[in-house]
Amino acid sequence: MKNDSREIATHKSILLTRKESHCQGAKLRKQTPRGAHAEWSASDVRQNPVNLLFEQGKGRISSLLPVRYQRMKVSPFTFLRGSAVVMAKDLASTPASGIDVQSCGDCHLANFGSYSSPEGVPVFDINDFDETLKAPFEWDVKRLGTSLVLAGQEGGLSSKATKDLATSMSLSYCEQMTRLAAMTPLQIWSERIDLTAAIVGFEDPKVRTRAEKLLSERIEAAKGHFGLIASDGKNPEFKEKPPLVMRLPEQEETIRLAFSRYVETQPLERAILLRRYTLKDVIFKVVGIGSVGTFCAIGLFSTADGETMLLQIKEAQMSVLQTDTLTSPFANQGERVVTGQRIMQAVSDTFLGWTHSNASISSDTPDLSGSGRQFYVRRVKDSRLAAVGSDVAQDGLADYAKLCGRTLARAHARSGNASMISGYLGKGASFASAISDFSETYADQTHKDWKTFCSAVENGELN
Repeated sequence: MKNDSREIATHKSILLTRKESHCQGAKLRKQTPRGAHAEWSASDVRQNPVNLLFEQGKGRISSLLPVRYQRMKVSPFTFLRGSAVVMAKDLASTPASGIDVQSCGDCHLANFGSYSSPEGVPVFDINDFDETLKAPFEWDVKRLGTSLVLAGQEGGLSSKATKDLATSMSLSYCEQMTRLAAMTPLQIWSERIDLTAAIVGFEDPKVRTRAEKLLSERIEAAKGHFGLIASDGKNPEFKEKPPLVMRLPEQEETIRLAFSRYVETQPLERAILLRRYTLKDVIFKVVGIGSVGTFCAIGLFSTADGETMLLQIKEAQMSVLQTDTLTSPFANQGERVVTGQRIMQAVSDTFLGWTHSNASISSDTPDLSGSGRQFYVRRVKDSRLAAVGSDVAQDGLADYAKLCGRTLARAHARSGNASMISGYLGKGASFASAISDFSETYADQTHKDWKTFCSAVENGELN
């Protein structure tokens, strides 16, 4: 894969007008009809999902794998959340549109959320980029559609209602891409989704009222550093909450060195700000479902006056999308994650950066070791604010599905050719119908994989 900045600098002559791009997108339907995206069937050579998860676990902290597997056992939806590697392999065997974008790589409804912009405005966006890489645009849409079907089933919705969620999400994606295709690249790049305004547009008045109340409460609660800090005013420190938030004295030096390397490699304007803080404390934190088992810690930085700032350092491993045909141009996986986030998010974290530990991993690396690992760094997200959308989704999944579709289109339009994608999607509902069919069929596949996985865990094949 070529570096995007080089493409812009050396291939100006191949720039297409919106009309030309739209026509090229429409022509691609002849190679891969929109209806072809409905196709899914497990081939005879399909890899066993348990084997894929077992191999992935080899690069993780073994003592945390039982936590990951227990979280995945809860339901087919939680299994989907933790098994991005399985679906990535399956998507690679499906018909491709021929239009690549910067893909999230793990695009399910729980990886969308809200956070505060630097101006304090709550924005809604994709908020997880651990698997980001260039890939066909429809892969994210298919994974999001499948997650909506599974969430609807878990919520007790009828078969028709669950399938309608994938349809409405896809239609929203198509409508937004058509709107974005008429905008200039600069306008697309500046487009952001104000969550307060988005909530006003919810069709269900009860869901709208509840969302407004939740958002107001959690913006206020976010001022309290998430309940992680104990302080006498001058000596702030973390509070342990075992077994998911705890100190690991044997790993503290690794974490501190990685944070130090991060600070030393920041651009001058950010380094000036960071040097006004000192790293006072570190703590290990288990996060998510798919990420459980990766090395993750939080650093408590403080000024001389006891004013605090929290930064998270999180291990970045190879993307599940990476194959012989889809490769990362970055030597450091942390840089891959950070670059993907900056491309896809309208409002990115000021402190995004990457770093690494100071040694190579060897076969005798002790459990929980940070040696030889690659990381990215960001401000700690307020999980309660981030969960406003998913909490609302419990009662208002239909409105949430449309919001996610709209958000994904905006994220894809930043790196992809919006006019070409719009030309491929067309004006009808062919693409949305295909996505809903695929989502329903692949949700059935996920149920089967989940049962196989649960049996493997119970039989001790995964531990």
